[in-house]
Amino acid sequence: MPRLESRRSLAANSAPMLRTILAYGAILAVGAFGLEWLQYQFLVRKHAVEIYVTLIALAFMALGVWVGARLFRRAPPPAFEHNARAQETLGISQRELEVLELLAAGSSNKEIARRLDVSPNTVKTHVAKLFEKLAVRRRTAAILRARELGMIR
Repeated sequence: MPRLESRRSLAANSAPMLRTILAYGAILAVGAFGLEWLQYQFLVRKHAVEIYVTLIALAFMALGVWVGARLFRRAPPPAFEHNARAQETLGISQRELEVLELLAAGSSNKEIARRLDVSPNTVKTHVAKLFEKLAVRRRTAAILRARELGMIR
């Protein structure tokens, strides 16, 4: 029982001490706030022109960003539509079109062969036929021609 009584007396004695600590803390906080406010007032008065110029510059910058976003907003690109008619007209098979798409993706003959599960010689044959059908001599020209016709992206 003596321990319980000593705890109660300690709690009773610490309540006024706690109030005193909180009062001093509040007074110090108000004093610190007051000093910061005075320093701010001094700063605003001493550098008023710079502060106003900065605020106006920030406002114009925000306005410029907003106007730029409104004026130069890009419309989303239209969805790609495959031109099946050009493919039919040129006589390009579905497998040749797959090879052409992989060529456009930058794949080598070996990579295309692995991807399509055919031999590299078969890929070379498809590429040669594509060159003939598109009337070109290089891969880049074939890709450009196919994009012009709307066969690939």
